[in-house]
Amino acid sequence: MMLRAALLDMDGTLFDSHIDFLSLRESIGLPRDGRPILEQLEDATPQLRAHALSLLHAAEREGARTGTLIPGTEPLLAMLRNQDVKTALVTNNSKASLETFLERFPLRFDLVLSREDGASKPAPDLFNHALRVLEVAPKEAIAIGDTHLDCLAAVRAGVGHIVLIDLPEWMRDHLPQEAECQHVDSLASAHAMVAQLLGIPVPDSVSRS
Repeated sequence: MMLRAALLDMDGTLFDSHIDFLSLRESIGLPRDGRPILEQLEDATPQLRAHALSLLHAAEREGARTGTLIPGTEPLLAMLRNQDVKTALVTNNSKASLETFLERFPLRFDLVLSREDGASKPAPDLFNHALRVLEVAPKEAIAIGDTHLDCLAAVRAGVGHIVLIDLPEWMRDHLPQEAECQHVDSLASAHAMVAQLLGIPVPDSVSRS
């Protein structure tokens, strides 16, 4: 099947915000049950929810302001663009953080979506939205992320290829049994895998990294 679109996560995949989400959960008093923080807060009291959102938004703002681009991001995007593969940046982060990220790192995407654009991952809404806008069938797309939430959303959207980068061990317990995810240790490894799917040589600079 032809590869026509790449659905790319932001934080932990292309960008390192240096946010410790496990510590953030612990400071709020939320369990590590596999659900995203915003979903967990739906069951919280109004007081806890307000406090938690304040901490989350502050962490996101600081992360977007001071985080760093993960090495290999620009070569991966350049390869996809050169092969006429459409790209969508799909993040559970806020629109404000996404805009800060793109102001600091003016990368080219065909579409960018934040949690304000639809239900966050693991819901498939953002991926479905991206595929509709890009006019690409799910089986002709690849999703690249770094958490079980990316995998769950991709499976529910019917995405043809799923690559997870350096997935923490505890998240593996939350992967759907039917998921056929490829696990790699770095963005460079993901780049090499995409190149193989496209049937093009893997650049020496990528294969050595």
